[in-house]
Amino acid sequence: MSSIKDLEMAAAISSYLHISIKKSFLGLSQKAVYTPTNSPVKVVINDYSPLEGEHLEHILALPLDKLANELRTKGKPSPAAIGHYRLELCISEDHQFCALQLFRFVDFKNSPVFEARFYEGSDAEIFANLL
Repeated sequence: MSSIKDLEMAAAISSYLHISIKKSFLGLSQKAVYTPTNSPVKVVINDYSPLEGEHLEHILALPLDKLANELRTKGKPSPAAIGHYRLELCISEDHQFCALQLFRFVDFKNSPVFEARFYEGSDAEIFANLL
């Protein structure tokens, strides 16, 4: 499992109002906690092929009410070992918080497709299906 400090969107997560970052002994690792429910936040980093990445980009551009239906009908994109798209997803264990950002590998670096997005409550539960 990845750590918060491995994320390109680490600064956005760290500055979010309802997230508390706790450092371990000597600061070797960091844990994020969603403070309203005191739930630990899990970090997931997935890479996607160009075709699956475009599908994911399309899905994430949809309004939330249509996003869940799209995942049910067309299925979720399949991660690849190495890909041109990178999805960084942080989700609390109780599925009440979610943060995500999609990147595309361009010119030898990950460029954000959109800024970090944050969801709470029932909106965050939708993204548990992406895992």
